[in-house]
Amino acid sequence: MAQPQSAGAEEGFTQVTRKGGRRAKKRQAEQLSAAGEGGDAGLLDTEEARLAKMPVFPPSCGDGLLSGKEETRKIPVPANRCTPSEENWMKIFTSIVEHLGLQILFNLKSRNVEIRTCKETKDGSALAKAADFVKAFILGSQVEGALALIRLDDFFLECFEITDVKPLKGDHLSRAIGRIAGKGRKTKFTTEDVTWTRTVLADVKFHILGSFQNIKIAGAAICNLILGNPPSKVYGNIRAVASRSADQL
Repeated sequence: MAQPQSAGAEEGFTQVTRKGGRRAKKRQAEQLSAAGEGGDAGLLDTEEARLAKMPVFPPSCGDGLLSGKEETRKIPVPANRCTPSEENWMKIFTSIVEHLGLQILFNLKSRNVEIRTCKETKDGSALAKAADFVKAFILGSQVEGALALIRLDDFFLECFEITDVKPLKGDHLSRAIGRIAGKGRKTKFTTEDVTWTRTVLADVKFHILGSFQNIKIAGAAICNLILGNPPSKVYGNIRAVASRSADQL
């Protein structure tokens, strides 16, 4: 047997030794388990020492997050919304100062609404809520409807253009706007009532105010109207989707 192996080695072949069978593997597993039982105590000691060295931080609070530098937000106001902003300024001012504890200023020279935090601000998300509230009003929403952005946590504002759904021009774009609004804004009001949202149609721009799920339902209905579906078919679809979502809740 030695001669063939040496001949194979001379010809360039390497000898491969056979690995251990089941008995050898079982023997190795028993040895490893025996060694592990002996070292469990040492392993636990090292883990406890490592955990003891880890730093322990107290839970953070809202006051700690707001103790740094004051934050400011500026919302530009277009010329066509300056007069409505001045007329409803006391409602906006009272809602932001009393409910959120922020400071607000309407700069007439730069046409910006400036909001900043102060010592009375306790909520870390108050500045973002106030900015969304003012932005919703500037885009055309009523103050009463936009107040939901301050009082509710799961209320959002989504904006898109009709041309984002389908690139329309001329009369095709005008007909799409007419399908969204409907005769006497009947389609718009029906969509709001069924989906529990508030919508603003400003030329080719469309703004939806509501919860995430309701915005999704209303957005799908508006996209179908833009694509040319008749309002009667859209009504049936949004009523079916709204009823299913209400049953799930």
